[in-house]
Amino acid sequence: MKTASVQYEWVRIFIAVAATSFFSYLMLRITLPYLSFEIDTDFLVTKQSIIHIKHWRYAFYTHVCTSTFVLFLGIFQFIHRIIYGYKRLHRYIGLTYLIIVVCLSGPSGLIMGYYANGGIYARISFVTLSLLWMAFTAWAYIKVLRRDIETHKAYMLRSYALTLSAVTLRSYAFILPVFVHMNGRDEYIMIAWLSWVPNLIIAEILIRKKWMTI
Repeated sequence: MKTASVQYEWVRIFIAVAATSFFSYLMLRITLPYLSFEIDTDFLVTKQSIIHIKHWRYAFYTHVCTSTFVLFLGIFQFIHRIIYGYKRLHRYIGLTYLIIVVCLSGPSGLIMGYYANGGIYARISFVTLSLLWMAFTAWAYIKVLRRDIETHKAYMLRSYALTLSAVTLRSYAFILPVFVHMNGRDEYIMIAWLSWVPNLIIAEILIRKKWMTI
């Protein structure tokens, strides 16, 4: 019985890491073309009116170059065997995740959110997302320093749910137009909110059911 339980645990770990690796690979493929620093690459075509703003441009390249790392690293924060069997590795991964989110990806996402396409409602969504992402991650760190492990786990799960918005946003952008027909502005606003609010709701359900590790 114990052997079956261990095998099931490894299956869960494999599926989680494989899925995260796949999405991280897709994100990396999206990111690489921007490293040519050509101002008319993909998404940048829609930002020609603000691409001359230096702090936006720096924020954009910082965000696209760092977000893939936190997407990949984050999943390892929830693997039970690493948390309790490799505590030093768990701390190093967590600290790296914290620094990238709070010092790089989060602030750059905040700047990008302020200039987001879609008008004021989309901007409110992305700014809120960035603020919550940084706040949840910082609060998770504060809680682990205070040895409040359960609350630490809960806030890390909330943080990673928001990290996954990078994946869900692109998924909705691909799928939604197939089923919903609306003008581009309204569609973008809907995607802006769908990219992270459902993620956070799912995280809250998992927290209440105490399913916070793999």
